[in-house]
Amino acid sequence: MSAVELGSVADLANTTSGPDQISRRLEALPTSGYVWRLVILLSLGGCFEIYDLFFTGYIAPGLARSGLMTTTTQAFFGFSGIGAFVAATFAGLFIGTFCLGFLADRYGRKAVFTYSLLFYSAASVIMACQTTPGGLLLWRFIAGIGIGIEVITIDAYITELVPSWMRGRAFAINQAVMLSAVPIVAALSWWLVPATPYGIDGWRWVVLIGAAASMIIWVLRLYVPESPLWLARNGRAAEAETIMRTLDAASGTAAPRPAPAAAVASARAPVETGYADLFRPPYASLVVLFMIFNLCQAFGVYGFSNWVPALLVQKGINVTKSLQYSFIIAFAYPLAPLLAATFADRFERKWIICGAAAAISVFGLAFAQLTAPALLIASGVLVTGANMTLSYAYHAYQTEVFPTAIRARAAGLVYSMSRLSATFSGFIVAFMLKEAGVIGVFGLITAAMVIVIVTIGVWGPLVRGKPLDA
Repeated sequence: MSAVELGSVADLANTTSGPDQISRRLEALPTSGYVWRLVILLSLGGCFEIYDLFFTGYIAPGLARSGLMTTTTQAFFGFSGIGAFVAATFAGLFIGTFCLGFLADRYGRKAVFTYSLLFYSAASVIMACQTTPGGLLLWRFIAGIGIGIEVITIDAYITELVPSWMRGRAFAINQAVMLSAVPIVAALSWWLVPATPYGIDGWRWVVLIGAAASMIIWVLRLYVPESPLWLARNGRAAEAETIMRTLDAASGTAAPRPAPAAAVASARAPVETGYADLFRPPYASLVVLFMIFNLCQAFGVYGFSNWVPALLVQKGINVTKSLQYSFIIAFAYPLAPLLAATFADRFERKWIICGAAAAISVFGLAFAQLTAPALLIASGVLVTGANMTLSYAYHAYQTEVFPTAIRARAAGLVYSMSRLSATFSGFIVAFMLKEAGVIGVFGLITAAMVIVIVTIGVWGPLVRGKPLDA
C-alpha cells in the first residue's frame, strides 16, 4: 500500500474514530447479544470481587470462634474485634479507590481489570494462612487495595460499552450477576464456618475457595475488548475503530459514513488531570456532592450487609441459625437488581437512589424491632433489596456524570469516601451495637439515609438519555 493510501486510511479512521464520534456511535447502538455478553463477562469477573468483599460479614462468626477476633471490644478502636477486620477491608478499599483509581485511566480498563483481580486474590490466599490478628488485618488491608481498584475499573468499563438508554439495565444486570456470589459465599459460610474440615478452620476454606475460583479471569479477559472510548481518548483511533466495527456488526448496523474533515476533531492525546483539578470548575461541585453522598450511603449498604450474622446473634439467635437466616436473606442480593432492571431506565437515576434510601430506613427499623423468624427474614430481604437497588443506581450514576478522560480517577475519588466511611463504620457499628443494640445501629443508618435523600434529591444532576461526555 502506498504512502498516499496509508494516509487516506488514517484520515478515514480519524473522521469516524475520534473521541466525540466514538461517543455518538456508542450512543446510537441498538441492543445486541454481543453487548450483553460483554456486560455479563465483566460482571462474572466482578463476582470474585463481590465474593471477597462480602465474606467479610459471613466469616465473622468463624473468626470469633477461632479466637482470632472478638465480636465487640472494650475500646472504641479495638484492633482485636470484628470491627477492626471490617475496617481493614475498607481502609484498603479507600487506598485502592482514592490513590490508584487513575490506573484505569492511564493503562486502560482491560489490563487493570485483569491484574487487580489477580492481586487481591493472591493477597486473600496469604490472609487465609495467617494465625495472628496483626497478620490477618495486614493482608486483609492489602487485599482491599486490589478490590478497590477493581470496583472502579468495572464501573468505568461498562459505562463506556453501552449507550445511555440501556445503561441503567446494564448496571442492574451487572449487579445481579456480580451479587450472585453473595448467596454462594453465604451457603459456603453456613456449611463451612461452624466446621473444621481436615482440621482447618472453616472460614479459611471460604476465603481459599473464592481465590482459587478467580483464576477464571484468565479466560474471561480473552473475550473482552478494551473500551473504544478510552482508546479514542488516548489517541489510538485505529484500535477504537476496529472494536467499533465489531460492535456495529454485532448490532446489525453499518459503519457510519465519515463526516466532512472540517467538522470532525481527530483523535488527540489525553490531557493530564491531577487530583487537585477535580476540585476546580467544572468538576468541583460534582465531586463534593458525590463525596458527601458516598460518606453516607456506606452506612446503609455496609452497616447492614457486613453485620447481618452479628446483628442476628445480638438479637439472641445462635451462630448456626444466624448463618442460616443470612443465607436466605442473601438471595435478595442478585434478585433485587433483576427486578430493578424492569424500571432502571424509566426514571432518573437520582430518584431511584432517593426512593431506595427511604426504603432502607423504613425496612431497617422494622428489622430492629421484629423477633419472629419469618418477619425478621422478610424485613432483612427488603433491606437488602433496597440496598442493592441503591447500589446499582449509584454505580452507574457516579461514573456517567464524569468525562472519559477522568472517569475512573474521579469515580475513584468520590467512591473512596464510602470506603473511608465504611472503615470507621466498622468501629461505629460495633460501638452502637454494644451501647444501644440493634435499634441503635438502624437509628444511625436512618440518619445517614436522610442525608442521602436531601443531597441527591436537591443537587443531583439529571442524566437520563444523555450521551457520555455530553
